[in-house]
Amino acid sequence: MSQFKQKFNDKAQPLSGEIKSFVKEHADFALGVFTVEDVYAGMKGIIGLLTETSLLDANEGIRFRGYTIPELRAKLPKVPGGTEPLPEGLFYLMVLGELPTYEDVLAIQVDWKSREEVPAHVYATIDALPITTHPMTQFSIGIMAMQTDSHFAKAYRDGINKKDYWDPTYEDVCNLLARLPIVAAYIYRRTYKNNEHIASDPKLDWAANFAHMLGYDQNEFYKLMRLYLTIHADHEGGNVSAHTTHLVGSALSDPYLAFSAAMNGLAGPLHGLANQEVVRWIFELQENIGKNPSKEDIADYINKTLKDGKVVPGYGHAVLRKTDPRFVAQQEFAKTYMPDDELVNIVWNIYEVAPPILESTGKIKNPWPNVDAHSGALLLHYGFNEYDFYTVLFGVSRALGVMASLLWDRALGLPIERPKSVTFEWLQKTVAARKGNA
Repeated sequence: MSQFKQKFNDKAQPLSGEIKSFVKEHADFALGVFTVEDVYAGMKGIIGLLTETSLLDANEGIRFRGYTIPELRAKLPKVPGGTEPLPEGLFYLMVLGELPTYEDVLAIQVDWKSREEVPAHVYATIDALPITTHPMTQFSIGIMAMQTDSHFAKAYRDGINKKDYWDPTYEDVCNLLARLPIVAAYIYRRTYKNNEHIASDPKLDWAANFAHMLGYDQNEFYKLMRLYLTIHADHEGGNVSAHTTHLVGSALSDPYLAFSAAMNGLAGPLHGLANQEVVRWIFELQENIGKNPSKEDIADYINKTLKDGKVVPGYGHAVLRKTDPRFVAQQEFAKTYMPDDELVNIVWNIYEVAPPILESTGKIKNPWPNVDAHSGALLLHYGFNEYDFYTVLFGVSRALGVMASLLWDRALGLPIERPKSVTFEWLQKTVAARKGNA
């Protein structure tokens, strides 16, 4: 057993018992009440999940095991002479709750390199799809095709003790994380680069190697991928992709099944697909107004978008009530490497103009930009203009967080998720009865 795997087991076993004892002692402690509106509002804000890897505060933003994004950029290990954190280090932090050393990160890199071989039938399955198939559909199907190698599925069939569920889950998680960049790069090169593929480079870290296999061998792009794959990795447990992983995994579906389902959620326009919608909206703005719109032009186009009953993509968040720290991190990167980029400056001008307009409608609780508002402009700067693929990049990153969480789900023995649903008739009768007794 590797040192990293052993350390996880040493943390998980006592914590599992501690949580069970805590729940037993405080089972009747009320954390709040819910209303009729809550029933129809997608359970927004109702506490109903346990997620150890990160916590999202409406005003402070995301913290990964207590660390903010600026702190992660400063404290997580980097390649020698590098400026951005290594995503493998964030995975270590999310799993163990402690900052890794550079040697810890190297050990994960070596382990994942040994797991990179993707079965031939996975490529054949992807190749059977029409070349016009959306990259996220290809990605989800490719993940499902890898399920034939699931250690957890085999162990469950063989009758594994439930206290050991975490062990084959760990193997699946690491295999999946090792292979995802390879599968994603294969889809990219198949779809956009005439099926001309680029082999993995054993000398590169996880993010830089992904960039290399995509075909972007620039040091700055390596830096961008390290940042991108770090800041998109997790956003506590209630977002669609994280919640889907937990929900499907709670049925003891293996990590491949759970993550493929999560990617189907990430592909939705209200979740991960928003990053490509932002780019499309800005291009439409330029087509209608001109390549270099003024702030007044941008304001007019935002008002037109709202008047047409559409949303301004990249703005608003279900939880956050401030500018997304992930947007700020990307903005800082852009100020360093591309301060004069035309599209980047449009993004910054939208940032100045959009919030007051959105706030003035009185209908939007959070008029500030989220992570999707900036990422496309950074990628386009380096010539990465296939924006239908952007959500796949998001998916590779999100795997770090949701797989760390799923590993903890199995280690803690969390039960199947089964919230209660009611009919509209039940709501009417319940409200009427309680009002009648008031």
